[in-house]
Amino acid sequence: MAEPGVYDLKGLKCPLPVLRAKKRLAGMRPGTRLWLETTDPLASIDIPAFCSDEGHILIERESAGEGHRFLVERGG
Repeated sequence: MAEPGVYDLKGLKCPLPVLRAKKRLAGMRPGTRLWLETTDPLASIDIPAFCSDEGHILIERESAGEGHRFLVERGG
């Protein structure tokens, strides 16, 4: 499997991180992975909910500096 890319969503406030992640993931093949990097505190709630609602898999989440990183696998 290829190394996951990184999508920098830092500095964006709700709902933009989810909206941009949705658009980026829509253009990817099912099974591919993408790191989402955010600084919005609400992303820790919004990104997992988005994954659940859209059928994507949240593989990993971690704190990163002033924000969070989420490894998401595109659902299919």
